[in-house]
Amino acid sequence: MTAPLLLDWVSPLPPVASGIADYSADLLPYLDARADLRVAMLEGADIDPGILRDFRCVPLSEASQDPRRLPVYQMGNNQYHRQVWEAAIEHPGVMTLHDYVLHHFHLGRTFPESRFSDYLDQLRRDHGWLGEIMGRPRLRGIHGNAAMFELPMNRSLLRSQRGVLVHNSWVAERLREQDPELRIHEVPMAVPLPPPPAPERILDIRRRYGLERASLVLGSFGFQTRIKRTHKVIEALASPALRGAHLLVTGQAESDVDIELEAQSAGIGDRVHRMGYVPFADFEAAIAACDVCLCLRYPSAGETSAALLRVLAVGRTALVSDYGQFADLPDEVAVKIPLGDDEVPALVAAITDLATDRERLAERGHAARRHVAEHHQPARAADAIVAACRELANAPPLGPAIDERARPTTLTWSRVAGTVEVRGAEPPWPPGERRRLAIELTNRGDARWLAASRGPGGVLLGFEMWSEGRDLAAEERWLPLPRDLDPGESCIVELALRRPLGSTDLVIEPHVAGIAGFSALGGPVWRRPLET
Repeated sequence: MTAPLLLDWVSPLPPVASGIADYSADLLPYLDARADLRVAMLEGADIDPGILRDFRCVPLSEASQDPRRLPVYQMGNNQYHRQVWEAAIEHPGVMTLHDYVLHHFHLGRTFPESRFSDYLDQLRRDHGWLGEIMGRPRLRGIHGNAAMFELPMNRSLLRSQRGVLVHNSWVAERLREQDPELRIHEVPMAVPLPPPPAPERILDIRRRYGLERASLVLGSFGFQTRIKRTHKVIEALASPALRGAHLLVTGQAESDVDIELEAQSAGIGDRVHRMGYVPFADFEAAIAACDVCLCLRYPSAGETSAALLRVLAVGRTALVSDYGQFADLPDEVAVKIPLGDDEVPALVAAITDLATDRERLAERGHAARRHVAEHHQPARAADAIVAACRELANAPPLGPAIDERARPTTLTWSRVAGTVEVRGAEPPWPPGERRRLAIELTNRGDARWLAASRGPGGVLLGFEMWSEGRDLAAEERWLPLPRDLDPGESCIVELALRRPLGSTDLVIEPHVAGIAGFSALGGPVWRRPLET
């Protein structure tokens, strides 16, 4: 008979306003049935009385002191997890990494206390010389998001543990690229399937905000930051095609996010409704009161969004950014919105299309619930966690390691040496003739060019065809770099192009993807007249 697995669960817990706290509360009953479970109480944190009643709870100082017990840590990218991080460093266990990026967490634990040297030391431990170089501008008050997403600051923590649990393959792949020695297990994110929403609860939410039964209601859920792109949803809502639609926003907001002001500036202040932070019991009712839910994200910290899965569990169609881990969702449960210049028009088109076919919208809702039921059952998640913990329980921590050869990338270096050569545009090229051009890119600098699929820092080829002062390619002008390009490497990207009438100049120039859009890479450019 297999001996019981002795687990200590270390996580923020309700009533902490954290998705990871809610995740833990959902999972504890299933873990308790499969292991000898203790729940660690973080110092100074309130705990829901139901958890204190139903589970064996011990102070964090007592948890994980017994060498026979395996601590299972739940780590996220905010200050609710400071005690989790400190305990994990002191007592190695199994680390559930809810966010690939922990840079914001480390900023929060050092800068408010003016411990700038601790921040640089952590960057050095995680990223070697590159981390120190990239961290120094912040010490001089130069702020930006690039370094925070390029330098995840997770490596020393993960190497100090017996193994790592993640909730999506996108993060697993990046961790393996970053450190092939890590012991990584992908386990499902646990999300209970709630009962179908009661019609009276839906009507109650709608009445509260003056929303008619027939109104099209969009929803945005969770802590509001710029990367959740609610500002783009507001732009879309201002379109004449959506003049009767409303937006319901729940969750607190970062200091630089003023949703009410943005809505008023767009002329739709009366159609954007803030709920603020709502108790979990009202969260699902708010989702149910919406017809379509917006779960956009760019850039991403690699998280598997619990808010998105709860939207699907309630049976609502989600619109997600076609990027990162969200691109892996089945098309029947999530509508994928491209980033870049077409984002707002694509939002308008997708919402309009869904709103005009309520029967198909309902079918998508049923498919969303089936997806959660099949892939995110708490029992299935608990089974996977217990199996992984059994395998990892006696594994030794890997210990510190820094790859001093880590290269800078196009996310953090604004000028990159290289060449662009084009074959197939040679004269004579008669007007109207269609050709397939072979564009050869060669990286001749010190920084890695990131593939477009990487998101922030990804390289795209912009092409322009100028004729009589007008860019004829303005409507369709981006070609993605298909893979990372290390210094000295080349790759070929093909472009099918019809030669327009009249004199035309063709311009091909690499650009880099950033939060605000696409900017010139600062390196090579190819420019030629197309000659008959």
